[in-house]
Amino acid sequence: MDTESDDVARFRERIGLPGIIDVHTHFMPEQVLRKVWAYFDAVGPLTGLEWPISYRYEEERRLEVLRAFGVLRFTSMIYPHKPGMARWLNGWAADFAARTPDCLHTATLFPEEGVETYVKEAVENGARVFKSHLQVGAYDPNDPLLDPAWGLLAEAGVPVVTHCGSGPAPGRFTGPGPVGRLLARHPRLRLVVAHMGMPEYAEFLALAQAYPEVRLDTTMAFTDFSEGFSPFPAAERGRLADLGDRILLGTDFPNIPYPYVHQLDALERLGLGDAWLRAVCHGNAAALFELPDTP
Repeated sequence: MDTESDDVARFRERIGLPGIIDVHTHFMPEQVLRKVWAYFDAVGPLTGLEWPISYRYEEERRLEVLRAFGVLRFTSMIYPHKPGMARWLNGWAADFAARTPDCLHTATLFPEEGVETYVKEAVENGARVFKSHLQVGAYDPNDPLLDPAWGLLAEAGVPVVTHCGSGPAPGRFTGPGPVGRLLARHPRLRLVVAHMGMPEYAEFLALAQAYPEVRLDTTMAFTDFSEGFSPFPAAERGRLADLGDRILLGTDFPNIPYPYVHQLDALERLGLGDAWLRAVCHGNAAALFELPDTP
């Protein structure tokens, strides 16, 4: 791990960055995380796409690893797959944030009775970011049950990291269509498109151009692993530069099948310059979450 930490430190030194903000990392109840890992363990035999978990450690060790990499702020991306889970997950995440000061207090939601109430409670209790997983949750973001919650989050200016692209496998409500309809009703919603919208990169970049509060995170995009089955179109690289103030570093740590530094190297080899990298790996998230205390 010392070698990995040194590799990340060299990346930060090359671009002149004291530390990193990672908006897409997973910390969740252990029993839930074990099930997530079991899912990825099963993916390989079923699809031929092996997905070894690179950081299959206990919680405290995972925190040590991130901090050794120079990650100054990170998230605890949680997401329900059925009714009745979200409030419980939010309670766990609130406790985790309380005992982990460098974690941005994360919450989640699901289309169910009472969603507006527990979303409001989470915001009032200091939630800084929400996670919405349209693929795993298999729900339409335009479900009427969610509409008051979206309005509340838009009004509060709380970002929502949303897995809405159709990768690695499409869901009933993934793709740019449902999210586009959501944004038409809530144009001020601070939606962060996870995984750069993989594989509908162009369509989600277009939504970011149309809606100034839309951002995208880099989670797994541009890596050798993802380029093998969902390559980012070279023709869209110009839009990456144009939207450089709205691209945020995300990694999916710890559930990644390669070393953490590879995500950083993959961004560097895009050739968009050190200033772009500094913004993506720190500055944009620091501005979004108003973190003046970070370097």
